[in-house]
Amino acid sequence: MTAPIPRDIPDLPAIPRTHALLLSSVPASAVVTPARRPLAAVLRLLLAGTAIAGVTLAFLLGSPLRVLSHFAIQSNILLALVTLLSARRAWTARRPLPAALTGAALLYVTITGLVYHLLLTDTAVPFSVTSTTTAPTGWHMVAGTLIHTVTPAAAVLDWLLLTPPGRMRLRRAATWMIYPVSYLAFCLARAQLIPAGTPGRYLYPFFDVEAHGYKHALANALLLGLAFYALAVLLVALDHARPNPISHRAKTGFRLGPPVG
Repeated sequence: MTAPIPRDIPDLPAIPRTHALLLSSVPASAVVTPARRPLAAVLRLLLAGTAIAGVTLAFLLGSPLRVLSHFAIQSNILLALVTLLSARRAWTARRPLPAALTGAALLYVTITGLVYHLLLTDTAVPFSVTSTTTAPTGWHMVAGTLIHTVTPAAAVLDWLLLTPPGRMRLRRAATWMIYPVSYLAFCLARAQLIPAGTPGRYLYPFFDVEAHGYKHALANALLLGLAFYALAVLLVALDHARPNPISHRAKTGFRLGPPVG
């Protein structure tokens, strides 16, 4: 026989809370099905093609090793690779590339455009990635325009018009500076391997130790580094302040009703 169930059951004491509840976030991709973006994919293919065309033309017109040594060429190559991957992901409805990678490519190609137009266009010695002695004309000018003007401007438009905002993080700004600092060390080391007086020994006039000395060249590098970091911080701030160009109301299959009571 079983014992009868008592009519009055005493209240059990409340269990004390030993830890706070942890908040968890669910990514949007877990709720909303990613959508294909064929227009963005096509436009990014055009951007990558522009960068590749400028780089290829520069290689055909100048010494390949010297051309490849330029920051502008390296930043255009990086942008082309990143943009091709982004185009593929937009076409196949996959998650976008990490903002740490796309932001770095955007920063470096923006530096390329700003440095050229602010510091290199009015120099006494004409600047060109394909020639060391003469001003760029003809196809040399076309290559320079694609690399220093068209591609950077198109990359900024891609970021403003085809990329959702708020993905960049401020902590990445310092990480993005590793490449410019490494490039400065590369420029100075490269110059030591080339005989003094050789045209094009220093790729950029503000790093020319022969003309200005190490003190002046390093001071220029410091000022440029601070300006580049400020530009990276500005890009992050603008990324969080700009409106969303591709905002749309996704269909999740349910709709919340108004509260009752």
